[in-house]
Formats: sequence, structure tokens, C-alpha cells
Amino acid sequence: MLIIPAIDLRGGKVVRLFQGKFDQEKVYSADPVKVAKHWAKQGAKFFHIVDLDGASSGTPKNLEALKQIIEQVKVGVEFGGGVRSIDIISKLLSLGVSRVILGTRAAADGAFLKQARKRFQDKIIVSIDAKDGKVLTRGWNSGVAKTALTFAKELKAIGFKQLIYTDISKDGTLAGPNLAGIKEMLKATQVKIIASGGVSDLKDLAKLDKLQKAGLSAIIIGKALYEGRFTLAEAQKAVSAKSI
Repeated sequence: MLIIPAIDLRGGKVVRLFQGKFDQEKVYSADPVKVAKHWAKQGAKFFHIVDLDGASSGTPKNLEALKQIIEQVKVGVEFGGGVRSIDIISKLLSLGVSRVILGTRAAADGAFLKQARKRFQDKIIVSIDAKDGKVLTRGWNSGVAKTALTFAKELKAIGFKQLIYTDISKDGTLAGPNLAGIKEMLKATQVKIIASGGVSDLKDLAKLDKLQKAGLSAIIIGKALYEGRFTLAEAQKAVSAKSI
């Protein structure tokens, strides 16, 4: 099971939001590269980087911080936030991003999603960000007329073999992950899922680890790491080393 540290960027700083609310922000560092190096030193094999300014504005705004992380920290990166065109996907991949995350436009524009999948294949991944079972977009400020499960099934039909699933109501809360929702998503889609939102302690990781055989491939962790609930090394030990 892969543990992926989250690095959320806003105004060039590393922050965490509570349930995606921009007015409930906590700044953890003004130096994203330093944070990335810290996680790398603890054994990170991959980073989940989200441009919060990009997610709300519609175009990435923290590319300089992204470039510095890629250049100075030799760890794979998935990046999202404001990625809403083929050109932006191409640009990000040229910068060295391993995998580009699509969200808002992927949920609203099926033709774009199919075009992106055909051209970039597994170089893109879709993040389903849901609250009460419904998909939210544009920095989690707007909704689309579909459920998370419906969207996940659409992704499978297009050919996606993996997706990111975030329960917004859990994100940044340290209240525990939505195990029932993750199980339902795994059962309904039978695609690999990277889970995000709510991890608070090592017991949560042990519970999620039991879903590996069902298709859970990785866990994104943010606030619990930043608040020192456990170290990245401890998180890795809490889950089985065997990957599906």
C-alpha cells in the first residue's frame, strides 16, 4: 500500500483547509520545497500536490513552487488544481509531473475527458471529490448533476483503471475516513482507488489497509502528518508492503 503525502499550495505556501473551506486555512510552511524534502527524507515515494488557487480560479497559479519541487526533490508527483485544457496537461507533463489530476472539467465535459484519456492514457488520473455522495467541482464550491458512483462508472467505461476518491466532509477534519463510502466505490466500480480524506491515526490506516484486496491502491494523507499524529515512516509500517 502506497502512502502519499499531500502538499496543498495556496499563495506559494503549504496549507491545509478544513473540509475544503478557503476561510478555514492553516499555513504550515512558506517553503514548499523544504516540506517536500522533509517527506522525501521520511521515505515518500510520491507526492500529491494540489494548487488550491488554481482549483478556484480555473488555471494553475503555483507552478513555480511545483517546478522547484520537481527539480530539487527526486520524487514522483501527481498534480492538480485548475487543469482544464489539453495544453495545460501537456505543459505539466513537460515540467516533469508524473501524473496530472483532472477534476472540474472532467466531471462536466465528457468529450474533453475522452480526448484527454485517448491522448495521455495513464498520465492522467481523475479525482472524484464528493460530499454526501454528490460530485463537487471548482475548488469544491460548485456541484454537478451526478453522483460520485455514477461518475466513477463513467470513468471505468472510458477506460480508466484507477481514480482518486476524496470525501470532502472528512477532508482536513481528522475525523476518520469514510470507510463505508470507499467500500461502496470499490464494490461498484472494481477499479483501483486512491483514498483521501479524514485519516487521523494509525488505526485508520490499518482499517484502510484491509481494503487493499478489494482494490484500494494508495492513501493520501495531509493534516495527520502535518499535525504530527504520526510520522510517514510509521504510516508505512502500519500498512502492508505488498501492493496490488
